[in-house]
Amino acid sequence: MKKRILLKISWEAFSWDKDFWIDIKSVEKVAEKISSILKNWIELAVVIWWWNIYRWSNLIESWIPSSDSHNLSMLSTVFNWVILKDILKKHSIESEVFDPVGIKFLTPYNKDKAKQQMKKWKVAIFVCWTWNPYFTTDTGWVLRSLELECDMMIKATKVDWVYNKDPMKYDDAKFFETISYNEAISKNLKIMDQTALVMARDWSLPLKVVNFNKEWTINKAILWEKIWTTIN
Repeated sequence: MKKRILLKISWEAFSWDKDFWIDIKSVEKVAEKISSILKNWIELAVVIWWWNIYRWSNLIESWIPSSDSHNLSMLSTVFNWVILKDILKKHSIESEVFDPVGIKFLTPYNKDKAKQQMKKWKVAIFVCWTWNPYFTTDTGWVLRSLELECDMMIKATKVDWVYNKDPMKYDDAKFFETISYNEAISKNLKIMDQTALVMARDWSLPLKVVNFNKEWTINKAILWEKIWTTIN
């Protein structure tokens, strides 16, 4: 059965071995994974973080007003997505970049138009999330998922599962195969920000967390195979 998915790709997928900026070879891999997802008759939308372009926390610590720094973070997502759009085209995948700001070379965001494009098997790409400071990319991700009536959200990151603490720092970190939104909120797990978790919980929006760098994990998550962590 056809499904509609909103995929969030962590910034590490674009920076790869580089600490900063964009590694084109990594973007090629992102395009290849998107191609494999579309072959499963999936209507796909995607969002991405911005950390490889702009480190907002560093500038806030340097006395840049947080509202200005958040706005710069939202603009930074445009770099990643325009590059991905062109690489997708190279792979014969049509996509459209939607933004809520009015950037002239992008498409003004409209949920009905985004749905129409997805039904034509074009990838809908969302930048600048809500264009409101203090609301994160997570909040925008959940909001767009609800507006587009997505069947599932998938967070593609660099680790397996959701853990009770950072597995890169702690050898005794324990993973969750399934977890409720209420438990994730009470344990203050860093799956996404608390506002986004509450919104997803209140609207019963399922979330899968997968390792982006492992083959076929996103497709398996879409098919509801019991791999990686499910939050609902």
